[in-house]
Amino acid sequence: MRKIFYTLLVVLTWTACGTTEEQLKERANELCQYIPDHVLLERSKDYMTEDFYAVLDTMFYRLPEHEALDHEWLYYFVTGNGGTIADYDVVSVEKTDDTHAVATVHVRQVWEDGSFDPESDIEEHTLYMERVNGEWLMSDFDEHKADCIRYIQNNRWEQAWRDMISEYLIKEIGSQYAQGDLCVPVLMIAAQEDCETEIAWVWGDFWVFWYNISGDTLKTVSGGNHAGKMLICAGEPYWNVCGFEQTEDGAGNDVSARRIFGDHYDIYMNMHSNADVREAVRQEQLREYIRRHNLPVRYYQDYGWPAVEL
Repeated sequence: MRKIFYTLLVVLTWTACGTTEEQLKERANELCQYIPDHVLLERSKDYMTEDFYAVLDTMFYRLPEHEALDHEWLYYFVTGNGGTIADYDVVSVEKTDDTHAVATVHVRQVWEDGSFDPESDIEEHTLYMERVNGEWLMSDFDEHKADCIRYIQNNRWEQAWRDMISEYLIKEIGSQYAQGDLCVPVLMIAAQEDCETEIAWVWGDFWVFWYNISGDTLKTVSGGNHAGKMLICAGEPYWNVCGFEQTEDGAGNDVSARRIFGDHYDIYMNMHSNADVREAVRQEQLREYIRRHNLPVRYYQDYGWPAVEL
């Protein structure tokens, strides 16, 4: 009798709230199709709470990529990089109150033809739902919302440091070069250490480039490499670069690099010796500069080389 009463109570509770458990499972299965995986679909906005979509939109499209695949972890919310497709199965939904529910989702990776490895694991994920204006929307997935917010905060702090370093390079190093319309440094950070509360060290492979704007193209006027270790000091009201030890030119370059970079030498060399990586980072940072300054630029071009599309 108690079991019948309890079952009846659950059914009445679901019905009183306007949505049956089966309807919620169907809605959860629909929302699963908009879980960000390698890409955030623009139409996902209609299936997510406003704040969750805003956080994801910032992560996918509003953060600068200082180096290639900075935000690569975003691409693997559910699937990996093996060309599989996520097959979702909502196994249960639990309402926590009238406007919130939590769905348990099983995910198996399948190939494009629908086949799968029978020995592959089924992963369990958690989909959070919120009722907004009478409609159930995705409000979080595997608590990635908090992960993204922390990442955005850290990125903004890092961006402030990069702006400070760029300003130093433009003022102290860029002034020594033939100048053009604008100066855009390239920063490849090898390591950072906070030694005390008011000082920090930053090791990096830094480049300074001056450009002229010619139509939709940035044409390189001058530039050069300045790798080394920067001393960052707390100041009023901001942190400042208060020292910069650079690697030597010519025959003493490698010896000085080993001394300055120390345990970070291998990381530095992986950056410095790979022209493809360097150009990829340069392109990403130029794109970000163009976006931030709203410039009508599509290409950059070094003297004697073809223009490169950004």
